[in-house]
Amino acid sequence: MNREPAWVAAIRLAMLTGRVDVDAVIEEANLVEGRERTVRDVLSTLAERGVLRAAGDGTYRPGETLLNSNRYNLDFEKASDGGAHRWKSSV
Repeated sequence: MNREPAWVAAIRLAMLTGRVDVDAVIEEANLVEGRERTVRDVLSTLAERGVLRAAGDGTYRPGETLLNSNRYNLDFEKASDGGAHRWKSSV
């Protein structure tokens, strides 16, 4: 199965949905069961670095670093080529 790094899935979810948690990252990154601790570590590290910010109940929202990044006018035409993620257009 194709998998992607948890930090990539976390940032993508934060950008697309405005929030991220352990279960969402596991699903988005197509990770196997038992990776919850790793994903929690990734989310807390991203929060320490300002990419995400803790919102309580294990949920994170985009942090200052992510919000102030140059994320506009990017070409996502081939963003899913070979990726394991599933874009949630209903969110």
